[in-house]
Order: sequence, then structure tokens, then C-alpha cells
Amino acid sequence: MTSPLSDTLAPARLPQELIDELARTVGSDHLRLAPEERWAYGYDNSRRHALPDAVVLPASHAEVAAVVRLCYLHHVTITARGRGTGTAGGTVPIHGGVVLSLERMNRVLCIDAANRVAVVQPGTSNQALQEAARAHGFFWPPDPTSAAVATIGGNLACNAAGPRAVKYGTPRENTLGLKGVTGTGEGFASGVYTTKGVVGYDLTRLIIGSEGTLAVITEATLRLTPLPEARRMVRAIYRDTGSAAAAVSRIMAQPMVPCAVEFMDRQAIEMIRDYSRADLPVGAGALLMLEVDGPAACLDHAAAAVAQAAGGEGCLELLEARTAEEAALLWETRKALSPALRNVAPKKINEDVVVPVSRMPELVAGLEGLAERYAITIVNFGHAGNGNLHVNLLVDPDDPRQMEAASHCLSEVFDLVLALGGTLSGEHGVGLEKRPFVARELDPVALALMYRIKAQFDPAGILNPGKKLPDPGVS
Repeated sequence: MTSPLSDTLAPARLPQELIDELARTVGSDHLRLAPEERWAYGYDNSRRHALPDAVVLPASHAEVAAVVRLCYLHHVTITARGRGTGTAGGTVPIHGGVVLSLERMNRVLCIDAANRVAVVQPGTSNQALQEAARAHGFFWPPDPTSAAVATIGGNLACNAAGPRAVKYGTPRENTLGLKGVTGTGEGFASGVYTTKGVVGYDLTRLIIGSEGTLAVITEATLRLTPLPEARRMVRAIYRDTGSAAAAVSRIMAQPMVPCAVEFMDRQAIEMIRDYSRADLPVGAGALLMLEVDGPAACLDHAAAAVAQAAGGEGCLELLEARTAEEAALLWETRKALSPALRNVAPKKINEDVVVPVSRMPELVAGLEGLAERYAITIVNFGHAGNGNLHVNLLVDPDDPRQMEAASHCLSEVFDLVLALGGTLSGEHGVGLEKRPFVARELDPVALALMYRIKAQFDPAGILNPGKKLPDPGVS
């Protein structure tokens, strides 16, 4: 969805009364109305774009509530956003309206080491939180690849977790409470400050992963975890992807839970070769990057247990990173993969799917079969310890035949995932990209309940409309 060039000159379509009220609420310096200023807020990492009518940059919970209340009264849509690192089009303002950028709300409000808690504003980057927590001997487990720029609000909106989720869980498991604003401009608090609490319904977990369609998050109370004393990495090379997928099942079936199990298929290895300083064997069919952490005295045993499970049929090489530099090289390789794919195939179709870990071999085999049948290169990598693979279809958008084949191929990818007991999205969200497929996963009764929940939080339907759920009556 790329706006025509004439859109760059499109004037704001908001009532002057609303513009004046927004300026009074946040200050005219924090209201963007010029087309060239609004342009940058119309896209995310999906490469889709739509021009908003105004961009508002609030600095507090009270200002967010006031802005949402004004938009509710004027029937104007709102798209909340952080830094736009999402890949599913979740922050593209397809109906224009107001983009509510939370970039000014970027403070770590509190690190409470005694209670293992951090309180942050939504515009805080994941990296800034990690640095603040590290100074007290803690970390927040979610660590998506884009952590250097991705915001906590965005992490929560998509439940984006990253590699460490295999051991430490996703944002849902590491968030105690939230403050937010509903679609009518009402402020509320949910959750607890303690590690236990069952009073009322769990609105916190409901809002996490809702992609800004239920409420605007203005503050988060997060559960911190003590930094591990030591880490150890093991790299395993396999003859083929089936052998690597089978090894993942063995690794996750033994008692020593690794803190990361990252997978790359042959195409991913070849693509990253020129972007990595690490030695990547020529002809490798697949690769696993395995990390264990914990007390230093236990690391030898932990690494040996994971390596033993990783070995076996099809394993060609096991290499343990014995120094921090060697480990950093391996992680550098993994984190360079997404940018490398963007450079090589900027219009690729990028999906993140999840299946039970025991079904990983079937998923990988099925994807290889689809790639061959449709003559499409599919690059697979991701968080294999959760069964969460990023499936990338490398296509030429200017080739109608290839795009038609890709459409059928993607539909079969989703059918395969659901047949294996999986889900259509692990952490990228639904956004715009997966809306047409949501009804395949959710039964009609569950979907109807979700529509009613949406209506309770956002009766006028102004919060990020056209995202997350299909339109009622569309299957």
C-alpha cells in the first residue's frame, strides 16, 4: 500500500477545531501537520505506507488521554506507534487520522531492585531498559532483534519476545501491570506490582499482543530477572534441515533448558555468509545456535547436555564458543540475517509462524516441498526452541506469475501450520498482513467474543482500525 506521490502534498483533513484543541493539549511544537513531517510516520518495516492527517507527540498519560478523548468526540481514528519496527503493517494509518507517536514518553521511571521490578514509559527502547536494569544486576527477558531501537510499547503491542523466550518467556510472562487509555479517552490501570494477584480479570495479558486496537499503553510495570553469572554457546552444523529440526525436538525434550535455540536453513546460511565475520562451513544444510546460561560452576554440564542432545544423526560439526568474542561473532551472524534479507530481497514476504516443537521436522519438510512445488525460494530461520520460524518467500513483485504463485504458496504455508497444531503469528503480530487468514485459526464463537471485547474498550472503533481482526462477516 504505497501512497501516490500526490499524497506528499495532501493537506490535513481534520477539522480546524480539533487541530486547535490538539495544539493546546500537547503544544504546537509537538503537533505535526506539514505533509513532509507526517510522511515519515506513515510507514513501518512492512514497507507499506499511508499518510496520516496529523501526528501528535504527547509527553504524559494525561496528554494521551486528552488526545484520545478529543479524537473520540470528533470521530477521528488513532494509530499509536513507537519506532515502526514491526513487519506486519500494524502501525500504518490506513484510514489517515491521527498518528499518536509515543517517542517523547521514553523514560525508565523506576528500577526497583528489591522487588525485581522496572516501571517504564512505552517509548523507552528495549536497549535503554536493558542498560538501566543491567546497572542493578538485572535484565528484562524479551530481546527482539530490533532491540536497539524497538520500544517497550511496541514489544508489548505485538508480544515480541526474541531468542530468550524459549527459557524466560514472552512479554506476557514478564509484565506485571499496565496503565493505558481506552478508545473513549478513559485512563485505567491493570495488573499488579507483585508476582501474584488474581483480583478481577487479567486485562494486562489481554492488552499485550492486541496491537493498539484495545487501548494505548502509557506505562508498564515489568518483571526483571537477575543477570546470569555466565553464558556458553554451541554451534551445531547439520547435513540437512530435517536433521536440525529433529535435533531441536531432542534438545527441548531433555531437562537442561537452553536460553536460546536459533535455527538457519541452507539458504539463510548462504545469504548471511558475506555479512558475517564468523566461519560458516560451505555446503552446510542447516545450523543451530544454542546458548545456555546460569551459575558458572554449572555451565560445563549444561553445555555438554545440550551438545549431546544436538548431536546424532545428520550432525556434521559441534563447535563450542569458549570466549565472549567467539559468542559475540555467532550472535552477530544471527542478528545480521534480517537486515541482509532486506537488502537482498526488499519485497520479500515475511511471515512468522509457530508449531509445537515436536512438529518442527514436519513443518520444515513441508516448507521445502512448497518451495519446490511453487518454484519459490523460501528462507527459514528463527527461534526453533519455541517452534517459531520466520518464513521468508523471496519473490519479484513485478512478476505477476510469481506473485500469484506466492499467494497460493503462502495460503498453503498457513494451512500447513494450522494442520500441525500451530498458530499464524508468534511475535510479528497480525497487523494488515495476516488479517485475511485470521478466521482460519479462530473459531466463530471465539471471534465473536473478541469483537465484543473490542467494542467494550473502543466503542467508536477509532483505535487502529482495520488491524488484528477481520471485519465482522468476512471469513
